[in-house]
Amino acid sequence: MVRLALVTLLAGALAACGAQQHPGEPTRLMVVAEPDNARVRIDDRDAGSARVLAARPPRLTPGRHQISVEADGYFPHDVELDLPPGTTTLRIQLRPIPR
Repeated sequence: MVRLALVTLLAGALAACGAQQHPGEPTRLMVVAEPDNARVRIDDRDAGSARVLAARPPRLTPGRHQISVEADGYFPHDVELDLPPGTTTLRIQLRPIPR
């Protein structure tokens, strides 16, 4: 009886996890950056400006990705993200380089 309850509980938990991931949904990365003309690289490839990626998030494969955001006169920012299916929003405010 206890074993049946545990199996039922585990099956319910696994079903709930799958429902949250939306496996048929594409993975997209929206980048909202200050300044909005910052250049974005995804996995060492130019992806465009943050302004463009905020309006049209690119389609990516689910999983780990290296993101670099840089603009003239600002310190660059690098981050590694594990992207699930669905749209992930990355918000970054670059720090100006002191003069």
